[in-house]
Amino acid sequence: MVELLAPAKDKRCVSAAINNNADSVYVGITDYNMRANVANINLDDIGDIAIQCHDNGKKVYVCTNTIVSDNQLEKYKRQLEKLESFDVDALIISDIGMINVARNSSIDLHLSVQANITNVEALKAYKELGVSRAVLSRELSLEDIKRIKKKSPIEIETFVHGAMCVAISGRCFLSSYFYDRNANCGECLQPCRQQWIIRSTEDKELILETPEDNDIEKSRLLSPRDMCMIEYVPQLIEAGIDAFKIEGRARAPDYVATVTKCYSDAIGLYQSGKWDELSGEYIPQWMSELTGVFNRGFDTGFYFRVPKKTSFDNQATYKKVDIGQITNYYKKINVAEVKVWDEVKIGDTLIIQGNKTGSVTERVSSMQVDGEKIESVNEGLVGIKFENTVRENDHVYKKVSIKESEMQ
Repeated sequence: MVELLAPAKDKRCVSAAINNNADSVYVGITDYNMRANVANINLDDIGDIAIQCHDNGKKVYVCTNTIVSDNQLEKYKRQLEKLESFDVDALIISDIGMINVARNSSIDLHLSVQANITNVEALKAYKELGVSRAVLSRELSLEDIKRIKKKSPIEIETFVHGAMCVAISGRCFLSSYFYDRNANCGECLQPCRQQWIIRSTEDKELILETPEDNDIEKSRLLSPRDMCMIEYVPQLIEAGIDAFKIEGRARAPDYVATVTKCYSDAIGLYQSGKWDELSGEYIPQWMSELTGVFNRGFDTGFYFRVPKKTSFDNQATYKKVDIGQITNYYKKINVAEVKVWDEVKIGDTLIIQGNKTGSVTERVSSMQVDGEKIESVNEGLVGIKFENTVRENDHVYKKVSIKESEMQ
């Protein structure tokens, strides 16, 4: 059975992954992960996350996949003892020095995509160093992956959804050149996502912001579209891939919830033997949900061809408007007391997010103030009926169509 691995930048995302049927969750700790600017979890919190995952029958992997100096390696040795005591299931590593240190621990070692694995001999070498799984290079085709899987001495993992990088295995120096921020140490500021102008040595310019064919997409010549492989889940499973990895450790809980659920449902449909019968009905639904959350437009990466299409900015179809917070929850009647500071009305769709709640989406069907039913409210305390369990201090957002908000 293929493993579904979901990203998490905080406890809310961990719960969102668990509640939407991820088999495992990967997180990052300060100083040693490739999302150092936006996705860090305190080392002491890893213990709580590990307990939560294990209590729910899930695994937790910790990203320690940056390139490090000797000083950082000494600190890593001390942190490794704590991670081992937390019963972490695996470390995701790329630096060979860190591998050499971590191989003496009881934690499984998974090789990061940063290592750029493209052949079986590399997998054999890393197995000798104690690695039990490798994330294969994003630049491999499905046929390449099949060939490698047949002879691989260890498990293989591949990305199936999320952002693609213009540089091979993320080994980019643009951020260092422009901002003195090292992408290989987790500090990338993504200058590749900007619009670009090409200027020749003869001072001729190709200004791509306003190309002749009005194709504004071409101005993002260094920004690939996001990967989306949900239509091809059967081919990926049949290729023998051991784990499907969702990219997005900088993303919000609703992104994690939505993407994880869609891929979990797709895997379940295939395993039920009903893919041929029902996928035509479900794929449009999944695609609608996936385009709703953060995305730069979709492509299939290198699985079937070298990708040529570049991306727009975020193409999500909705945004979240911060409108309130749960102040109390009455479990027996499934009603939450919500302090709101923006308009909420019957028929609105709300997104509720919290450390244990993760991210749940609810349509408002019933509201009361002081025991009286109401149709809308702009501020104050209101009772709202929910189907899902929510919790005190959860944040409440209103889901608003981006097209509708632009028209107002």
